Amino acid sequence: MSFYDPLETRDPEEREEDLMDKLARQVAHAKETTSYYFQTLAGINPFECVTREALAKLPLTRKRDLIELQKKTPPFGGLNSLSRHKAKRVFASPGPIYELQGMEMDHWRMARVLYAAGIRHGDLIHNCYSYHFTPGAFLMEGGARKLGCAVFPGGTGQTEQQVQAMVDLRPDAYVGTPSFLRIIVEKAEELGADIGSLKKACVSGEALPGVTRAWLNERGIAVRQCYATADIGAIAYETEAEAGLVVEEGVLVEIVRPGTGDPVAPGEVGEVVVTTFNPDYPLIRFATGDLSAVLPGRSPCGRSNIRLKGWMGRADQTTKIKGMFVHPEQVADIARRHPEIHRLRLVVDNPGGQDRMILHCEIEAGGEALDQAVVASLREVTKLRGEVAFAAPGALPNDGKVIEDSRVY
Repeated sequence: MSFYDPLETRDPEEREEDLMDKLARQVAHAKETTSYYFQTLAGINPFECVTREALAKLPLTRKRDLIELQKKTPPFGGLNSLSRHKAKRVFASPGPIYELQGMEMDHWRMARVLYAAGIRHGDLIHNCYSYHFTPGAFLMEGGARKLGCAVFPGGTGQTEQQVQAMVDLRPDAYVGTPSFLRIIVEKAEELGADIGSLKKACVSGEALPGVTRAWLNERGIAVRQCYATADIGAIAYETEAEAGLVVEEGVLVEIVRPGTGDPVAPGEVGEVVVTTFNPDYPLIRFATGDLSAVLPGRSPCGRSNIRLKGWMGRADQTTKIKGMFVHPEQVADIARRHPEIHRLRLVVDNPGGQDRMILHCEIEAGGEALDQAVVASLREVTKLRGEVAFAAPGALPNDGKVIEDSRVY
């Protein structure tokens, strides 16, 4: 086995101590240097934030809220400690959401990810992420530079030109979406072009279907996945074991119940929440909106950090019912009103063409009084009428859904 550095195989207790030490200092830094966290974390003593329990009491910052925050406090919502005048680059992701790049070579911590994909010093990387507006291409550029790799800026589209460049330059690795890699390889086969130098790929931005991985493997290309966002950078990455995504050493990851900031039980599906230690963009408890779960045990590759199961859907399950929006936070509010309920799942269907809500509740034992109380809470919180159905603990699917839209149109 080959590792990027000793951090990947350190004792989990040592890692946890290091993360908690960094957490306290990052909370202090965020409060001191950003207007957003100065207000959001008012009353919080940073140096009491040295446990997971203390972390779980801090407020979430949701990705979906960045657009409004940036409108109120342009251009970055008051979350950056680095001004745009000192930034290396400024980007716009769909929304728009604006991000800046600090002066560090590997601002998004991608070198470790590329190394795990088999990419090494001296390799030539064919980069097929967009170089326009969004930071996707530059995420990979930073990691490549730190590893000592050259990069061909292929960008998106122009499939035949991509193939010709691969024929002429003989790249060792590809970075981009898996679907575009398959399109390039198919075009090369159609043209009878030799791009056999391409043996490694690090893909992100969309799901990697098993059939696509197998198809590329048959053509001699080993594909590894990366989970990253423009705001955070690398969150987790796949290794040669292909057994989940190992969490990157530079972030602190929690899995929480959608609509809340409450950590779920080990193995339960929930929303991925990330705290970064980036001094320029100190995101604390950043709710990504993605669903995943922590896998048990250590990765067969030998890395000792926790592993994520992969992307399992969206946590923001806001649904419009009878003209009213119902949010996961409202389901969480009902749960807080009735602590005897273990888990809730609001199922929406439309028998006869009429919207219907049924709140499924896991509980040890129900009764008419509780039924009526929960029905009343449902109506009070959502302003809509609904039904309640009780189920035994563990009966509801472990898929992270708190609102399930089963309507048929």
